[in-house]
Amino acid sequence: MTRHLMAAVAVAALLTPAVAAAQPAPAAAARAALGAPADCPSGASEVATANPPPPGPAFTPPPPGAPRPMRADPYEGKIKVLFIGDTLTGNQVAHDSVYHAMASLERAGRDRDIAVFIRTDYNNITLGPVFGTCDYGQGGAKQSAGRNLDFFDVVVFYTNGETRLGDDQKRDMMAWLRAGHGFVGIHTATATGVYWPEYGRMIGGYFDNHPWGVTDGAIIVERPDFPGMAGFIANPTIRDEFYVMLGEPYSREDTDVLARLDASKLDLTIPQLHRTDGDFPVAWIRNEGEGRVFYSDLGHPDSAWDDPRVVDMYLEAITWAAGRTDYPVRPHPLEP
Repeated sequence: MTRHLMAAVAVAALLTPAVAAAQPAPAAAARAALGAPADCPSGASEVATANPPPPGPAFTPPPPGAPRPMRADPYEGKIKVLFIGDTLTGNQVAHDSVYHAMASLERAGRDRDIAVFIRTDYNNITLGPVFGTCDYGQGGAKQSAGRNLDFFDVVVFYTNGETRLGDDQKRDMMAWLRAGHGFVGIHTATATGVYWPEYGRMIGGYFDNHPWGVTDGAIIVERPDFPGMAGFIANPTIRDEFYVMLGEPYSREDTDVLARLDASKLDLTIPQLHRTDGDFPVAWIRNEGEGRVFYSDLGHPDSAWDDPRVVDMYLEAITWAAGRTDYPVRPHPLEP
């Protein structure tokens, strides 16, 4: 082999990988043709798309991206609840009970025709379309539409920190609620969205602190006729981490307090206690437009979710928030 021929062979060998790399792989080309995002991983669906089986005589595959036919709603007639359990933007270890809370309400709700959809993301908090990702995304080979807020009766937040909601999602959630739906906040829901004033006004208060930590507290029921309060009338003592609210936006002028702590049985000299009026609400209800809002600070310790009083209170709150219980909001002052 001449020197020139050897040089040509060597150059060709060097260029071959680069030329090959410049050519789109069959799977990647198929993915691009379907409009799937470039960062979606390659997988079996792409192989199937690149090498489809011949259609049978009685079946014609739908074109890529075609919507799937609507299915009957298996939850028709039930109260449909979107339960968001997320502490990613908040305290990472203090509220591990969120998982037990979600499981407890999901299971107990089944006996009351309450369907609880458990999520740790906010994708369903929108009035727009909801899709999966990659092959299941809009325009993908297996396009799959999900459920948006229109499907649900009640949203439950056991959240902490600033959430991961975008501005459009925040607007959609508030519009959906004010149109006549329900919202239930659990424990750290008042330690959520502190830089989102509209949320604070909606839920009715922001967390200041919990000066007594986890302790035994006696509950005074102010609205004994509200469903879910009966258990605390029969046995008012419960162990939990009780919250103290900031001075604003909490106000009894637009909030109907259902139950509060018995201040006569608390240490009011503790330095971390900032409120001096003895008003330590445990549960309340309020209106937001045509919507219904319930909040309780109960549910911090894992053991709280083994207490039938707590589970019953929240299920009754969901039922009320869904508009299935006729109980008006009647704000009233703190009585001595």
